[in-house]
Amino acid sequence: MSFKPFNPPARTLMGPGPSDVHPQVLQALGKPTVGHLDPSFIGMMDEVKSLLQYAFQTQNEFTIAVSAPGSAGMETCFVNLMEPGEKVIVCRNGVFGERMRQNVERLGGEAIVVDDAWGTPVSVEKVEAALKAHPDASILAFVHAETSTGALSDAKALCALAQQYDCLSIVDAVTSLGGVELRVDDWGIDAIYSGSQKCLSCVPGISPVSFSPKAVAKLKARQAPVSSWFLDQTLVMGYWSGEGKRSYHHTAPVNSLYALHESLRLLHDEGLENAWARHAAMHQKLKAGLEQMGLSFVVDEAHRLPQLNAVYIPDGVNDAEVRSQLLNRFNLEIGAGLGDLAGKAWRIGLMGYAAREENVTLCLGALNEVLN
Repeated sequence: MSFKPFNPPARTLMGPGPSDVHPQVLQALGKPTVGHLDPSFIGMMDEVKSLLQYAFQTQNEFTIAVSAPGSAGMETCFVNLMEPGEKVIVCRNGVFGERMRQNVERLGGEAIVVDDAWGTPVSVEKVEAALKAHPDASILAFVHAETSTGALSDAKALCALAQQYDCLSIVDAVTSLGGVELRVDDWGIDAIYSGSQKCLSCVPGISPVSFSPKAVAKLKARQAPVSSWFLDQTLVMGYWSGEGKRSYHHTAPVNSLYALHESLRLLHDEGLENAWARHAAMHQKLKAGLEQMGLSFVVDEAHRLPQLNAVYIPDGVNDAEVRSQLLNRFNLEIGAGLGDLAGKAWRIGLMGYAAREENVTLCLGALNEVLN
């Protein structure tokens, strides 16, 4: 039996991720592979750190890219900063808040869950009540941009509460980094993780992470060893040091890091505020067209993510059939609903390189034709 080379179809990716990869990022992937301890590669990794500090708006020295997707970034934060028996306030307003809860409980912690309805932001008032009721809590964990619903929570206010009640904050920014305002230092975020495949328009498989000095101090003062060898950041810290100080930990995904470097360089060239404004402008164009078709949004406008648009499926419309036609007739991918929204909503992504006028025009035209 012989196998032919795999040639994927050329899709327009407007689901919840991965997003369209910028052509220059794809080109970067194809550059010659060097050894992961090569001096030239170590120099590029130092630039990745600087570019990530810009994207996160932080001076945190410990700002790196975990060699695994965003879910591993989440686990990196919990496995390093939480010890067995600790109490963690976990905010749950969608799928990814629930994953945080599971991380806490698998690691032997006690999760105090603050629930909010799907499609709504995390309630600052409920979180403060939970912090008052549990003064022994050591961490507050929440999702900044809930990918399952398209809801944006007030990270600045929530992190101010964490500081007020002497908790570390762990923030999921998988869908927010590069797409909406995010200021790690100004907002006092202690630990944050993201993913390469959303608003950064890079290939999947890398998770940017940043720890504040306070988070690093807690990590270094642990009583119990970190339960994951691969994700133990006390070992990884030396791996992301510069040339001459660098210790071997694992074989980095060399070409994927080329791609991340290029995607962050493009973000830096565009300017962070310009990228945020572009996502907002493309959302307004998409919103106008969707509402003209009679589609309504899951999330109120005040708390809506411009880069993740969750809209209710009209009565009598076959969810899977519409998405199948969009894929097969127009090479366009949009996302299905998750959890409470499964079969009830579509999730239309406008992330990174996908947040362009031609994509909005394609999506609106194709969706209108299929629905009619």
